[in-house]
Amino acid sequence: MRVNVLLFVAGAWLLQQQARLPSWMAALPLLAVAAGVLAARRRGTPHAKIAARVLTGILCCGLGFFWAALLAQQRLADALPADLEGRDVVVTGVIAGLPHAGEHSVRFLFNVESAANGARIPHVLALSWWAARAGEHDHAALPALHAGERWRLKVRLRRPHGFANPHGFDYEAWLLERGIRATGYVRDDPHNHRLAAFVPRLQYRIARVREAIRARIARALPGAPYAGVLEALAIGDQRAIPQAQWQTFIRTGIGHLISISGLHITMVSALVFALMYGLWRRLFRLALRIPARKVAALAGFAAALAYALLAGFGVPAQRTVYMLGAVAIALWLGRTSMPSAVLACALLVVVMLDPWAVMAAGFWLSFGAVALILYVSTARTGRVHWLVEWGRVQWAITLGLTPFLLALFQQVSVVSPLANAFAIPVVSLIVVPLTLIGVALPVDWGLLLAHRVMAWCMVVVQWLSTLPYAVWYQHAPAPWTVAVAVIAIMWLLAPRGFPARWLGLVGLLPLFLVLPPPVAEGSVRLTVLDVGQGLAVVAQTRHHVLLYDTGPAFASGSDAGSRVIVPFLRAAGVRSLDVMVVSHNDIDHSGGAASVLQALSVGRFIASLPRGNPLMAQGPDAGPCVSGQHWNWDDVHFEFLYPAAGAADNPSLSDNDRGCVLKIATAHAAALLPADITHKVEARLVAKMPDKLRANVIVAPHHGSKTSSSPAFIAAVDPQWVVFSAGYHNRFHHPARVVVARYRKAGVRTTRTDRDGAVTVTLDAAGDVAVSRYRRTHRHYWQTTMDDGAVPAPAAR
Repeated sequence: MRVNVLLFVAGAWLLQQQARLPSWMAALPLLAVAAGVLAARRRGTPHAKIAARVLTGILCCGLGFFWAALLAQQRLADALPADLEGRDVVVTGVIAGLPHAGEHSVRFLFNVESAANGARIPHVLALSWWAARAGEHDHAALPALHAGERWRLKVRLRRPHGFANPHGFDYEAWLLERGIRATGYVRDDPHNHRLAAFVPRLQYRIARVREAIRARIARALPGAPYAGVLEALAIGDQRAIPQAQWQTFIRTGIGHLISISGLHITMVSALVFALMYGLWRRLFRLALRIPARKVAALAGFAAALAYALLAGFGVPAQRTVYMLGAVAIALWLGRTSMPSAVLACALLVVVMLDPWAVMAAGFWLSFGAVALILYVSTARTGRVHWLVEWGRVQWAITLGLTPFLLALFQQVSVVSPLANAFAIPVVSLIVVPLTLIGVALPVDWGLLLAHRVMAWCMVVVQWLSTLPYAVWYQHAPAPWTVAVAVIAIMWLLAPRGFPARWLGLVGLLPLFLVLPPPVAEGSVRLTVLDVGQGLAVVAQTRHHVLLYDTGPAFASGSDAGSRVIVPFLRAAGVRSLDVMVVSHNDIDHSGGAASVLQALSVGRFIASLPRGNPLMAQGPDAGPCVSGQHWNWDDVHFEFLYPAAGAADNPSLSDNDRGCVLKIATAHAAALLPADITHKVEARLVAKMPDKLRANVIVAPHHGSKTSSSPAFIAAVDPQWVVFSAGYHNRFHHPARVVVARYRKAGVRTTRTDRDGAVTVTLDAAGDVAVSRYRRTHRHYWQTTMDDGAVPAPAAR
């Protein structure tokens, strides 16, 4: 049964790797497999039994695959028509979940009930409502939104779309799992108004309770540094936790505690079980009719379910609730169940209800942690002291989850065992109960005491996070090394007496020693990252790395540096940058610079920034880019073609016309990075250095704006490929159609990050140019597609 559940999950996981959904004709062979299972079982011979097991496994895998395909087909059908994208639509619906207020906006989920003119709108939208006047710092112009309210709103929508980068977060998959099939914002309109103060449905009642608890914590702990942590522990809402605190939790490996995890739910369930068991045993007449243990099991399960619903019912909460439910059912039926069978039941239910859960990091870490605990705790002979058992479990979880943590995040906390040994009892046994008491009672002492204990706990946790080698960072391991490491860890953690357990250590070595393939000598690999409306290019030679621009800062408070660039570099095994270039002062090019400087060691910082810019003080060995600057790395030549000295402080130049123009050349191929220069600078370069402009690949100036890419400039560069770095449906309409047409007329092949994701260009010493587009090489069925016409063949050279 357990193996078949794993095969069902494997089938669901396999579906999520597909570029397109299968046709239902492909499921017909499963009928033959099912018939083979029945025939083999009827024969009953030893060989037939083996065949029946094999065919049953194939059937379970196929059922998982096509079950996930069925649910995916239904969810994808709830799509926003392409002709409604970017148009105003009036919708009526209910605010679902907790509205989240930012500095200038409020974000919320909206369950659509109807749309004007019969428009076909997805049932769940993710909306933002921005303050009416730009730059407003309060919410006076924004209405007070509450869960369960019915509103009529004018909105502008777009289909789900996120960044697409190697080892990056897949926002489109995240939206799909939550059933959100369109995003957008509320348009400023006098007819936007509330239709009903509350819609009495269970979903909205739960959301109102969560909202009331959040308000209760805010009133009791105004401005308290760890109020956001208590919110996360009470209702599972982690958005109020500052980014600096999250970094501390990640560095110490206790992030799983700062949420309503399976541990917290189990603790609450056990507490309610014990209380109900003690009470029911004293009610003699009732205890004679229904055993106290059964009633306590039911009460414990109900408490776990209620707490999980308050948490938002994420994967760890689901897993715990289903496991506790299986235990409660077994207890009521008077049957004993093996813990591994209970875990398998929970795994099956989670994947059947949510086949996209297999793409979530929490799925693997949650089920993996419980499986490791069972592996080292059950079916072992001999008794050991509880402290030894606790240490064994901590060691197993730390070691066992390492391959998954490195594959998912390219980092693992070295101090995690110490931090968890201290924080788990403090948070789970003290902070969580006090928080729940505090939100349940009308007095504040529970919340105040919980916050005080959390503050004391954080003193130790923060000290651990500041240790020099608190976190191990490395490249993203190859998939086969992860599989080998998992087998090696099972071997290493096997019971005492298992032969040659030390061989497990050998199996772990490829996880760390097998490095990403290096760039060939004399070649350069350029990766134009998908950062939305902005630019970030990573240039790698055999032994050196340069970062050209750092993408934009986002309205949410994060930036492309922390969300895209640093994860990409770490996954590629880059621990330091030799040179970091910020071409000019625009926020879509410099927005992520501070995050990159904070996260990585940078050898030299080169920028065209005005005097007094804080980045110039923060960057090491900082200096301006100046025409004529050049150097060689691994037989690859780097040279700035523009601007002249002093351009960064020249008031007669716009920010765009101060940009650093960088040329990167191998022996027989070149790439040109011209920042956001305009026609004016292009003409100057064409007149002054036409020969130096020639390049096989160009990153389009100013994202393909009409103010750049003049015909004379394109003719002087004479590229084979142009890369447009632009945001999906950006408000500037980059790249301009006339500019795209201009490049195509010149025989240049086009690629763009909003359509293709990250674009990787490899220039080798022989002059060959290889272009790889991430959305094409890593295509998934849920991704939004863009079609901007056929791509012509390159011009003859």
